[in-house]
Amino acid sequence: MDDYAFGGAAGMVMQIEPIARCIRSLQTDRTYDEIMYMTPDGERLNQKTANTLSLQQNLIILCGHYKGVDERVRELFITREISIGDYVLSGGELAACVVSDAIIRLLPGVLNDETSALTDSFQDNLLAPPVYTRPAEFEGHRVPDILLSGHEAKIDEWRHEQALERTRTRRPDLLEE
Repeated sequence: MDDYAFGGAAGMVMQIEPIARCIRSLQTDRTYDEIMYMTPDGERLNQKTANTLSLQQNLIILCGHYKGVDERVRELFITREISIGDYVLSGGELAACVVSDAIIRLLPGVLNDETSALTDSFQDNLLAPPVYTRPAEFEGHRVPDILLSGHEAKIDEWRHEQALERTRTRRPDLLEE
């Protein structure tokens, strides 16, 4: 499956033939909307990408290992290259799990309440507001009164204000986009 790189560089590279056979075999059964490759030099995964990919029917996620795959795999088969951040892992398997989870949780029927994903961080370029549950008071720390008021419009307004403030404080770069 892997071999030394031409030119004598350190590290092993996944060969093109087994990957080409695998992809072509999969393509005999169905058409794939995307054949993705997990790589540090791909587009960085974000919520918009996950939303787009969740609307696709069939995806292949190819994971490299060590030095990656023969460049010809990328040239001939890959339609999208994705990175989960500016760091390197031994292989793309963990990154593929991250991408899969980001996509799968958006599919109808996966979450108990499908509207839940619509209020997650990054859906509107904001971080999610703080959330609370029972008890209403714990060791002198109370849930904000507005959340106990039952006034849905005011609660929504509070949540939006909190999301804006949290984003301003923790991730101001999101507000620049």
